[in-house]
Amino acid sequence: MTFTATDFPGLCIVEPLIFEDERGFFYESYNAKIFQNNKITTEFAQDNQSFSHYGVIRGLHYQLEPYAQSKLVRVLQGRMLDVVVDIRKGSPTYGQSLSIELCAENKKQLFIPKGFAHGFAVLSETADILYKCDNFYNKESEAGIIYNDAVLNIDWQVPSNKIIASSKDLKLPSFKECKNNFEFRG
Repeated sequence: MTFTATDFPGLCIVEPLIFEDERGFFYESYNAKIFQNNKITTEFAQDNQSFSHYGVIRGLHYQLEPYAQSKLVRVLQGRMLDVVVDIRKGSPTYGQSLSIELCAENKKQLFIPKGFAHGFAVLSETADILYKCDNFYNKESEAGIIYNDAVLNIDWQVPSNKIIASSKDLKLPSFKECKNNFEFRG
């Protein structure tokens, strides 16, 4: 596996080693020892799978401390634009976003540490997304930021008339008004 650091402290792109032949392919999507050797010591507790159609935007979501979640995100089928926003107060990248295309073809994964809001837009007809979390879902700690926040100005790569968002996500607050108890710890 290749681990590529981003400009965002702790945020990492993971590319597995693919073994392909006439039968198809094989790869390890996660190996605790390899992740630990690359300074990611997260112990995952829950796997989530999501299926969505073109134009669906989910997010930007996170859970507040002490129920915050680190995530390892990948696409099993289709293509999506994965988006994170650093919401750790005091971080050198606070308030900045990163977007990356994850798809079944490139098999890239994104490791997202605690303190990031996370969302995605489906760019293919459909997409199956799998993500590992290091903490369990906790409804009371749910928080988020509206996907079309003017300050963040994220290009979701979906025409506005094709965006499908849940009524719950459409009620999320702006970046400036969101609940946030994250502090950057270097």
